[in-house]
Amino acid sequence: MPAPASERPKMAGRRDPKDFFRAVLDANPDLVFVVDEDVRIVEFNRAAEQFLSAGREQIFRQRGGEVLRCLHSTESPDGCGRAPYCRTCVIRNSVKEALGGQQVVRRKSRLELVSRGKIRPVYVLVTASPFHYGEKQLALLVIEDISELEEMSRIIPICAKCKKIRNDQQYWAELEAYFKERLDLDFTHGLCPGCYQELMGEIGELETRKSPGDPS
Repeated sequence: MPAPASERPKMAGRRDPKDFFRAVLDANPDLVFVVDEDVRIVEFNRAAEQFLSAGREQIFRQRGGEVLRCLHSTESPDGCGRAPYCRTCVIRNSVKEALGGQQVVRRKSRLELVSRGKIRPVYVLVTASPFHYGEKQLALLVIEDISELEEMSRIIPICAKCKKIRNDQQYWAELEAYFKERLDLDFTHGLCPGCYQELMGEIGELETRKSPGDPS
């Protein structure tokens, strides 16, 4: 049976509930945004502010692609969400699905962001959840940066001596077999000039070591 309200733990000092929820929002290390149907940002957490390196006035009410500096947000004079590429945008489509009543959880995407004049690929997991605040229908958008994990997963462990490759099952496979299984690639074999010269040198040494009476 639930305890009476008078016996339940209370937050010390009767602090403003807004301060409490702000603290919860800022405790999340991922980028968290509250957005509307056009992915305009109406609230965000500290991690998002630090990632964007911008103040509140530069972020508030801007579309997601504009503050993230998405490469495609400038392809249309109307801005983020209006270019042909935007029809396939995982962030925008996830928000659309969420506001349609379908929660999206950790959907993987590759973003192309512009940083200091250069295109920087960023791998993310996108989560979008719908909620109502007053009469407004909004979405909680969480963007988890997994670029470092993605980069590590692309590194192929290979033996420095025999050149065998460790596969996902932690077995060491021949290089040819590994790429055949993963990418359906077949190899032809030959000798590069350096290895050819080395092999010819080894053959020459073997021949000079043969005794005159060696029948072979």
